[in-house]
Amino acid sequence: MLTLSHLTHVYPRAASPALDDVNLTLSPGVYGILGPNGSGKSTMMNLITDTFAPTGGSVLWNGTDIRRLGAGYRRLIGYSPQHQGLYDDFTANRFLWYMAALKGMKKADAARQIDALLRLVNLRDDAHKRLGAFSGGMKQRILIAQALLDDPKILILDEPTAGLDPRERIRIRNFLSEIAHDKIVLLATHVVSDVECIAGTVVLLKKGHVLAASPAHTLLDEIDGHVVTLDLAADEVHGMSGFLVSNLAVSGENRVEARIVLPPGSPAPEGARPVRPTLEDVYLYHFGGGDAA
Repeated sequence: MLTLSHLTHVYPRAASPALDDVNLTLSPGVYGILGPNGSGKSTMMNLITDTFAPTGGSVLWNGTDIRRLGAGYRRLIGYSPQHQGLYDDFTANRFLWYMAALKGMKKADAARQIDALLRLVNLRDDAHKRLGAFSGGMKQRILIAQALLDDPKILILDEPTAGLDPRERIRIRNFLSEIAHDKIVLLATHVVSDVECIAGTVVLLKKGHVLAASPAHTLLDEIDGHVVTLDLAADEVHGMSGFLVSNLAVSGENRVEARIVLPPGSPAPEGARPVRPTLEDVYLYHFGGGDAA
Protein backbone atom coordinates (compact mmCIF):
# COMPACT_ATOMS: atom_id res chain seq x y z
CA MET A 1 0.00 0.00 0.00
CA LEU A 2 1.36 3.39 -1.05
CA THR A 3 -0.13 6.42 0.68
CA LEU A 4 0.35 10.08 -0.18
CA SER A 5 -0.60 11.98 2.96
CA HIS A 6 -1.05 15.76 2.68
CA LEU A 7 1.82 15.68 0.19
CA THR A 8 3.12 19.13 -0.70
CA HIS A 9 6.15 20.39 -2.58
CA VAL A 10 7.21 23.97 -3.21
CA TYR A 11 10.19 24.73 -5.44
CA PRO A 12 12.52 27.58 -4.37
CA ARG A 13 11.24 30.99 -5.47
CA ALA A 14 8.05 29.45 -6.88
CA ALA A 15 4.90 31.53 -6.54
CA SER A 16 2.73 28.49 -5.69
CA PRO A 17 3.19 24.83 -4.73
CA ALA A 18 3.89 22.35 -7.52
CA LEU A 19 1.94 19.84 -5.45
CA ASP A 20 -0.52 21.04 -2.82
CA ASP A 21 -1.93 18.84 -0.02
CA VAL A 22 -2.41 15.70 -2.13
CA ASN A 23 -4.01 12.70 -0.45
CA LEU A 24 -4.14 9.37 -2.28
CA THR A 25 -4.08 5.72 -1.26
CA LEU A 26 -2.77 3.34 -3.94
CA SER A 27 -3.03 -0.45 -3.92
CA PRO A 28 -2.07 -2.91 -6.70
CA GLY A 29 -3.53 -1.94 -10.07
CA VAL A 30 -3.00 0.53 -12.92
CA TYR A 31 -3.42 4.24 -12.22
CA GLY A 32 -3.55 6.69 -15.11
CA ILE A 33 -2.19 10.13 -14.17
CA LEU A 34 -3.63 12.82 -16.43
CA GLY A 35 -3.03 16.55 -16.41
CA PRO A 36 -1.62 19.36 -18.54
CA ASN A 37 2.01 20.43 -18.40
CA GLY A 38 2.71 22.04 -15.03
CA SER A 39 -0.04 20.12 -13.24
CA GLY A 40 2.38 18.38 -10.84
CA LYS A 41 2.74 14.94 -12.45
CA SER A 42 6.55 14.95 -12.57
CA THR A 43 6.79 16.39 -9.06
CA MET A 44 4.54 13.63 -7.74
CA MET A 45 6.72 10.98 -9.37
CA ASN A 46 9.90 12.53 -7.99
CA LEU A 47 8.43 12.46 -4.50
CA ILE A 48 7.23 8.86 -4.82
CA THR A 49 10.67 7.74 -6.04
CA ASP A 50 12.31 9.59 -3.11
CA THR A 51 14.25 11.79 -5.52
CA PHE A 52 12.88 14.89 -3.76
CA ALA A 53 12.04 15.40 -0.11
CA PRO A 54 8.52 16.81 0.30
CA THR A 55 8.04 20.32 1.67
CA GLY A 56 5.11 19.02 3.65
CA GLY A 57 3.29 15.76 4.25
CA SER A 58 4.72 12.33 3.50
CA VAL A 59 4.83 9.27 1.26
CA LEU A 60 4.14 6.06 3.20
CA TRP A 61 4.86 2.47 2.18
CA ASN A 62 2.68 0.10 4.20
CA GLY A 63 2.33 2.82 6.82
CA THR A 64 6.03 3.73 7.16
CA ASP A 65 7.52 6.98 5.86
CA ILE A 66 9.73 6.14 2.87
CA ARG A 67 12.41 8.54 4.19
CA ARG A 68 12.96 6.06 7.01
CA LEU A 69 13.07 3.05 4.68
CA GLY A 70 15.85 4.47 2.46
CA ALA A 71 17.48 2.15 -0.07
CA GLY A 72 15.22 -0.74 0.89
CA TYR A 73 12.24 1.23 -0.40
CA ARG A 74 13.98 2.41 -3.56
CA ARG A 75 14.68 -1.21 -4.54
CA LEU A 76 10.92 -1.70 -4.80
CA ILE A 77 10.68 0.88 -7.59
CA GLY A 78 10.94 0.50 -11.34
CA TYR A 79 11.04 3.78 -13.25
CA SER A 80 10.92 4.57 -16.95
CA PRO A 81 11.59 8.30 -17.54
CA GLN A 82 10.13 10.33 -20.36
CA HIS A 83 13.49 11.68 -21.52
CA GLN A 84 15.73 9.13 -23.22
CA GLY A 85 19.11 9.88 -21.66
CA LEU A 86 20.89 6.64 -22.58
CA TYR A 87 24.52 5.55 -23.00
CA ASP A 88 24.80 5.50 -26.79
CA ASP A 89 27.89 3.25 -26.81
CA PHE A 90 26.16 0.55 -24.76
CA THR A 91 24.38 -2.29 -26.49
CA ALA A 92 20.84 -3.08 -25.33
CA ASN A 93 22.09 -6.24 -23.62
CA ARG A 94 24.96 -4.46 -21.86
CA PHE A 95 22.66 -1.65 -20.73
CA LEU A 96 20.26 -4.09 -19.06
CA TRP A 97 23.16 -5.90 -17.37
CA TYR A 98 24.44 -2.54 -16.14
CA MET A 99 21.03 -1.63 -14.72
CA ALA A 100 20.73 -5.08 -13.12
CA ALA A 101 24.10 -4.53 -11.42
CA LEU A 102 22.97 -1.14 -10.10
CA LYS A 103 19.90 -2.85 -8.64
CA GLY A 104 22.09 -5.48 -6.96
CA MET A 105 20.51 -8.41 -8.78
CA LYS A 106 21.99 -11.90 -8.64
CA LYS A 107 23.65 -12.97 -11.90
CA ALA A 108 21.33 -15.92 -12.53
CA ASP A 109 18.21 -13.81 -11.93
CA ALA A 110 19.53 -11.04 -14.17
CA ALA A 111 20.33 -13.44 -17.02
CA ARG A 112 16.86 -14.98 -16.91
CA GLN A 113 15.02 -11.67 -16.68
CA ILE A 114 17.07 -9.85 -19.33
CA ASP A 115 16.35 -12.50 -21.95
CA ALA A 116 12.64 -12.51 -21.08
CA LEU A 117 12.38 -8.71 -21.10
CA LEU A 118 14.15 -8.37 -24.45
CA ARG A 119 11.57 -10.76 -25.86
CA LEU A 120 8.73 -8.83 -24.24
CA VAL A 121 9.73 -5.50 -25.78
CA ASN A 122 10.59 -7.13 -29.12
CA LEU A 123 14.31 -6.29 -28.99
CA ARG A 124 15.89 -9.73 -28.72
CA ASP A 125 17.21 -9.54 -32.31
CA ASP A 126 18.69 -6.11 -31.53
CA ALA A 127 20.25 -7.07 -28.20
CA HIS A 128 23.82 -6.47 -29.41
CA LYS A 129 23.18 -3.24 -31.32
CA ARG A 130 24.37 0.05 -29.83
CA LEU A 131 21.68 2.22 -28.29
CA GLY A 132 22.95 5.19 -30.30
CA ALA A 133 21.65 3.46 -33.44
CA PHE A 134 18.21 2.81 -31.95
CA SER A 135 15.11 4.68 -33.08
CA GLY A 136 13.10 6.67 -30.57
CA GLY A 137 10.58 3.86 -30.24
CA MET A 138 13.31 1.27 -29.65
CA LYS A 139 14.85 3.44 -26.94
CA GLN A 140 11.44 3.74 -25.31
CA ARG A 141 11.12 -0.04 -25.25
CA ILE A 142 14.54 -0.58 -23.66
CA LEU A 143 13.64 1.96 -20.96
CA ILE A 144 10.47 -0.01 -20.21
CA ALA A 145 12.53 -3.21 -20.04
CA GLN A 146 15.00 -1.78 -17.50
CA ALA A 147 12.13 -0.50 -15.36
CA LEU A 148 10.80 -4.06 -15.09
CA LEU A 149 14.10 -5.55 -13.89
CA ASP A 150 14.02 -7.16 -10.43
CA ASP A 151 10.21 -7.38 -10.33
CA PRO A 152 9.43 -3.96 -8.80
CA LYS A 153 6.36 -3.53 -6.59
CA ILE A 154 5.90 0.09 -7.69
CA LEU A 155 6.24 0.71 -11.42
CA ILE A 156 6.32 4.34 -12.60
CA LEU A 157 6.09 4.92 -16.34
CA ASP A 158 6.36 8.45 -17.75
CA GLU A 159 5.02 8.54 -21.34
CA PRO A 160 5.90 4.83 -21.84
CA THR A 161 4.26 4.42 -25.26
CA ALA A 162 5.66 7.58 -26.87
CA GLY A 163 7.13 6.66 -30.26
CA LEU A 164 5.67 3.15 -30.31
CA ASP A 165 3.60 1.90 -33.22
CA PRO A 166 0.02 0.69 -32.46
CA ARG A 167 1.01 -2.99 -32.31
CA GLU A 168 3.80 -2.28 -29.79
CA ARG A 169 1.54 -0.06 -27.70
CA ILE A 170 -1.07 -2.81 -27.48
CA ARG A 171 1.58 -5.38 -26.48
CA ILE A 172 2.94 -3.15 -23.71
CA ARG A 173 -0.56 -2.23 -22.49
CA ASN A 174 -1.63 -5.86 -22.30
CA PHE A 175 1.51 -6.79 -20.39
CA LEU A 176 1.00 -3.98 -17.88
CA SER A 177 -2.56 -5.19 -17.29
CA GLU A 178 -1.29 -8.72 -16.67
CA ILE A 179 1.35 -7.78 -14.09
CA ALA A 180 -0.70 -5.18 -12.20
CA HIS A 181 -2.37 -7.76 -9.93
CA ASP A 182 0.54 -7.46 -7.48
CA LYS A 183 2.07 -4.12 -8.49
CA ILE A 184 1.15 -0.47 -8.23
CA VAL A 185 1.55 0.82 -11.80
CA LEU A 186 1.53 4.60 -12.30
CA LEU A 187 1.08 5.58 -15.93
CA ALA A 188 1.68 9.27 -16.63
CA THR A 189 0.89 10.06 -20.24
CA HIS A 190 -0.78 12.41 -22.68
CA VAL A 191 -1.96 9.41 -24.75
CA VAL A 192 -5.43 9.36 -23.22
CA SER A 193 -6.47 6.19 -25.07
CA ASP A 194 -3.75 4.21 -23.25
CA VAL A 195 -5.21 5.26 -19.90
CA GLU A 196 -8.77 4.55 -21.00
CA CYS A 197 -7.81 1.02 -22.07
CA ILE A 198 -6.04 -0.24 -18.95
CA ALA A 199 -6.30 2.10 -15.94
CA GLY A 200 -8.56 0.95 -13.12
CA THR A 201 -8.34 4.43 -11.61
CA VAL A 202 -7.77 7.74 -13.37
CA VAL A 203 -6.18 10.57 -11.36
CA LEU A 204 -6.79 14.08 -12.70
CA LEU A 205 -4.18 16.63 -11.61
CA LYS A 206 -4.48 20.37 -12.11
CA LYS A 207 -2.18 23.04 -10.67
CA GLY A 208 -0.93 20.68 -7.99
CA HIS A 209 -4.38 19.55 -6.84
CA VAL A 210 -6.17 16.24 -7.37
CA LEU A 211 -9.47 17.01 -9.11
CA ALA A 212 -10.59 13.39 -9.13
CA ALA A 213 -9.35 9.84 -8.57
CA SER A 214 -12.02 7.56 -9.96
CA PRO A 215 -12.63 4.73 -12.44
CA ALA A 216 -12.89 5.96 -16.02
CA HIS A 217 -16.58 5.03 -16.29
CA THR A 218 -17.37 7.24 -13.29
CA LEU A 219 -15.64 10.23 -14.87
CA LEU A 220 -17.52 9.59 -18.12
CA ASP A 221 -20.86 9.43 -16.31
CA GLU A 222 -20.15 12.72 -14.55
CA ILE A 223 -19.96 14.67 -17.82
CA ASP A 224 -22.70 12.78 -19.65
CA GLY A 225 -24.81 15.38 -21.44
CA HIS A 226 -21.87 17.76 -21.85
CA VAL A 227 -20.64 16.32 -25.17
CA VAL A 228 -22.56 16.84 -28.40
CA THR A 229 -22.08 16.63 -32.14
CA LEU A 230 -23.27 19.18 -34.65
CA ASP A 231 -23.52 18.88 -38.42
CA LEU A 232 -22.27 22.04 -40.15
CA ALA A 233 -21.66 23.44 -43.59
CA ALA A 234 -17.92 23.74 -44.12
CA ASP A 235 -18.10 27.54 -44.20
CA GLU A 236 -19.84 27.59 -40.79
CA VAL A 237 -16.88 26.09 -38.93
CA HIS A 238 -15.27 29.49 -38.30
CA GLY A 239 -18.38 30.46 -36.32
CA MET A 240 -17.61 27.75 -33.74
CA SER A 241 -14.60 29.60 -32.32
CA GLY A 242 -16.46 30.27 -29.07
CA PHE A 243 -16.93 26.55 -28.41
CA LEU A 244 -14.53 23.84 -27.31
CA VAL A 245 -14.40 21.73 -30.46
CA SER A 246 -12.60 18.45 -29.79
CA ASN A 247 -12.89 17.02 -33.30
CA LEU A 248 -13.88 17.98 -36.82
CA ALA A 249 -14.69 15.25 -39.33
CA VAL A 250 -15.78 15.53 -42.95
CA SER A 251 -19.32 14.13 -43.11
CA GLY A 252 -20.18 14.79 -46.76
CA GLU A 253 -19.61 17.20 -49.59
CA ASN A 254 -18.95 20.58 -47.96
CA ARG A 255 -20.27 19.21 -44.66
CA VAL A 256 -18.42 18.81 -41.35
CA GLU A 257 -19.39 17.10 -38.10
CA ALA A 258 -18.10 18.96 -35.04
CA ARG A 259 -17.70 17.25 -31.66
CA ILE A 260 -18.17 19.81 -28.90
CA VAL A 261 -17.43 19.64 -25.17
CA LEU A 262 -19.71 21.97 -23.21
CA PRO A 263 -18.44 23.63 -20.00
CA PRO A 264 -20.74 23.58 -16.94
CA GLY A 265 -23.82 25.69 -17.50
CA SER A 266 -23.21 26.20 -21.22
CA PRO A 267 -26.17 25.49 -23.52
CA ALA A 268 -25.70 23.27 -26.55
CA PRO A 269 -25.83 24.89 -29.99
CA GLU A 270 -29.16 24.58 -31.78
CA GLY A 271 -29.42 21.26 -33.62
CA ALA A 272 -26.69 19.52 -31.58
CA ARG A 273 -27.09 15.85 -30.63
CA PRO A 274 -25.77 14.40 -27.32
CA VAL A 275 -23.17 11.62 -27.58
CA ARG A 276 -21.43 9.37 -25.05
CA PRO A 277 -18.26 11.04 -23.70
CA THR A 278 -14.78 9.58 -24.02
CA LEU A 279 -11.88 10.05 -21.61
CA GLU A 280 -10.45 12.61 -24.03
CA ASP A 281 -13.67 14.60 -23.59
CA VAL A 282 -13.21 14.33 -19.80
CA TYR A 283 -9.70 15.74 -20.18
CA LEU A 284 -10.92 18.71 -22.22
CA TYR A 285 -13.89 19.30 -19.89
CA HIS A 286 -11.63 19.64 -16.85
CA PHE A 287 -8.49 21.17 -18.35
CA GLY A 288 -9.79 23.23 -21.27
CA GLY A 289 -8.82 22.93 -24.87
CA GLY A 290 -5.90 25.27 -25.39
CA ASP A 291 -5.30 25.26 -29.12
CA ALA A 292 -8.23 22.85 -29.65
CA ALA A 293 -10.77 25.59 -29.03
